Amino acid sequence: MKLDDNLVLEIEGGVQSYIPPFPKRAKSQRSLLELLPLYRSNLLSIFDENDYKRRYGRLRILCRELILCNTPDLVQEAFITQHEIFQQKTAQMEQALKPLLDDGLFISYGELWKTRRAAVAPIVHANKVSNFAPIMCETIQEWGDSWCKRKNGDEIDILFEMAELTAEIISRTVFGHKLGRQYTSEIVAGFKEYQENVHQTDLLSMFGFPDWFPRVYRGRIRKPLKRIHTVVDSIIEIHEQNNLKNICSDAMIARLFEAKSEDGRYLTRKAIRNEAIVIFMAGHETTANTLAWTWLNLSKSPRVLKKLYDEIENVIGNRPPTFEDVSKLSYTRYIIEETLRLYPPVPILSRRAIRNGVLEGESYRKGDILMVSPWLLHRNPNVWSHSDSFFPERFDPNIAPKPNKYAYLPFAIGPRICPGLAFGMTETILTIVTLAQRFELSLKAGHKVQAMSRLTLRPGNSLPMLLRHR
Repeated sequence: MKLDDNLVLEIEGGVQSYIPPFPKRAKSQRSLLELLPLYRSNLLSIFDENDYKRRYGRLRILCRELILCNTPDLVQEAFITQHEIFQQKTAQMEQALKPLLDDGLFISYGELWKTRRAAVAPIVHANKVSNFAPIMCETIQEWGDSWCKRKNGDEIDILFEMAELTAEIISRTVFGHKLGRQYTSEIVAGFKEYQENVHQTDLLSMFGFPDWFPRVYRGRIRKPLKRIHTVVDSIIEIHEQNNLKNICSDAMIARLFEAKSEDGRYLTRKAIRNEAIVIFMAGHETTANTLAWTWLNLSKSPRVLKKLYDEIENVIGNRPPTFEDVSKLSYTRYIIEETLRLYPPVPILSRRAIRNGVLEGESYRKGDILMVSPWLLHRNPNVWSHSDSFFPERFDPNIAPKPNKYAYLPFAIGPRICPGLAFGMTETILTIVTLAQRFELSLKAGHKVQAMSRLTLRPGNSLPMLLRHR
């Protein structure tokens, strides 16, 4: 993960690598009163310069102890060796997502999680991605056709465009090709409204209140919650009525009806709804954000953009990309891997201890919060050289040593690693090369990009870019 400085300068043509935007870092630790408003507005703003270099730290917040792990060996200890203790999501995450997902895979734990993972993971496993790639390619080509109708130099919000595109792809793959477009806009609108109204913090849990104690924000999420559940329930009903002419037989929801746990039991109707929403949520928002960040990085790094175009020309030429091309597009993959390093979709991975234990020679208690932050770890200068710079070649095995797998966590790590990572990476590669064949994007002059984290890491509320035909 360490790079030779002279080699970096040589590859960059003697100039400093592009440094993408990140929140201002305080020089020293701030008080709890200073941190609380930052925590509510943008999680990434709470970290000071020392936090990025810190190996291990502890902080008392009201009635909870917060434990920070920021080196590969501690990540391995917490998420692998002590996984059984640190398998439960925090109260804040559960309170934010339980109304939407109920007992869905993302927030379940223990035996329920093991049973559900065994049933659901094969549906989005890497060996299934080739089945969904034609849907990806077709949808992306349609998006490119729609962009062709725009004038050279037109302004588009690339964050919105990528959100709509990935929502359409995941909608078609989850709910069926013929059903996708009909329901996409309603579900996307519901997710957007839900995320805007759910709380970023759960202060009651910090004061020691139990999970069952009512939270006041629940009233504001009822409307978007109903929108999402109504749409998914109606799709399930179509499938239950065997109206197969309206639903693709390869749709993930069809596979959910066929999925069995290790003891041979089928998923309940409620479980099918919950897992369909989990897959949609995981495959839409995070991929859209990664694509938006990638377009930003490409627009600011002409050297990298040229190498991308050269690879597209050499591997694909003018024909439409296919799934078979993905494994050959190595530099495109490096670009996306570097973007995921700088902007991990979920920048903070938090767990709470389900029983007492010891970490780094210090005791912790049941209920204490473990925090592993890919945002911090991926920018730790003791782990990564040129840690704030956009330098895709760091993932080229011919140039740099392969990163420690516990130092690079864009999809988490350990038993709870994202089962859809191959799906997301394939979708991202195909989107970038398909659209880059035909278009070039540049950031609107004067627009200030902000890295902001709520449930996911976004480049603000919009990302205006100018579209040019190639």
